[in-house]
Amino acid sequence: MTATIYRFDPRVGGGYRMAFTYDDTLVGRGKTADNADIFEGRFIELIPDEKIVEAIDFESADPAFAGTMTITTTLTPVRDGTKVTFTAENVPAGISAADHKTGMESTLKNLANLLE
Repeated sequence: MTATIYRFDPRVGGGYRMAFTYDDTLVGRGKTADNADIFEGRFIELIPDEKIVEAIDFESADPAFAGTMTITTTLTPVRDGTKVTFTAENVPAGISAADHKTGMESTLKNLANLLE
């Protein structure tokens, strides 16, 4: 998978537009196209070193992906670093719990790889 960021405005009221493009087009898991997800995010709350709350809308003709998903990321100091926790609300019905969990775990792994 590759990610492309088209716009990024890191402030409350700002947001981003980005796409995930999946390398394996046989999977057909994209929400916008068979191999892609395009989505817009808005920053609802930003507390440096503590919390990020964002509202996310997918571009999709499929009503199963309609609506606004809210993701809250909390950062908690722990003895050897920082604990990162995601909470997702109003996840579109078309996103299975297993796929959502896999995506979140991948995000955390990529973050850990970047920081280590």
